[in-house]
Amino acid sequence: MTSLPSILGGLDPTSDRAVFRQIADQLREAIDRGRFKEGEKLPSEAELVEHYGVSRMTVRNSFSILQGEGLVHAEHGKGVFVRPRPPVRRLASDRFARRHREQGKSAFIVEADAAGSHPKVDSLEVKEEKASQDISTRLGSVRRVLARRRRYLLDGRPVEFATSYLPLDIARGTQIAEPNPGPGGIYARLEELGHQLDHFEEEIRARMPSPSEVKTLQLASGVPVIHLIRTAFDTAGRPVEVCDTVMAADAYVLSYQLPAT
Repeated sequence: MTSLPSILGGLDPTSDRAVFRQIADQLREAIDRGRFKEGEKLPSEAELVEHYGVSRMTVRNSFSILQGEGLVHAEHGKGVFVRPRPPVRRLASDRFARRHREQGKSAFIVEADAAGSHPKVDSLEVKEEKASQDISTRLGSVRRVLARRRRYLLDGRPVEFATSYLPLDIARGTQIAEPNPGPGGIYARLEELGHQLDHFEEEIRARMPSPSEVKTLQLASGVPVIHLIRTAFDTAGRPVEVCDTVMAADAYVLSYQLPAT
């Protein structure tokens, strides 16, 4: 590692900013400038104590700030490391293109391939259930739905979990109700059933995760989630699926192409 004086500056004794915040500021700037790379270990507590002439608790408070911002993560007995940047780019204008379904690929597989990652789906549950008021409204006042719940992993790491809700008059007794819906996923099966997809509507917000979401996605402290609700419509204008998805915000970049007119 390059010597710390060449990477990190000194403290400003005239500043009214707390010392541990000054240290966090300098570490953050070094990360942003690429002086500490993704996955690289930051200087140890002992090294920073010696460099700044402060206590271990001061250094730990600085690390806590960076962890809360999602910039670093601590590994017990090993140290503090720079978190990797989001590996997956979700291109909204392309991810549901029909050509992918015709090739037998779901949107998640297409994105994983582009990122050079190994995709996996686990924690799969398929069952009929009563629709919540929100889902019922989005699907045109249906009372019961087929729900497909699954968790997605990239290279063994949980990155999102999603639940698809489909009207029973469409999904019951079809391959959509099977654990494995076949090549191209449920959208390919919908089109085979005569519901050719026309467009999608998405609502997106960012928020902090619930305790259960932290556990399911194995989120580090300070990492938010992206909550996305998508409704798929067929060419007759009927809503045929609602997908409620929660994604680890440090795993994705959402990319959009917008028309100029």
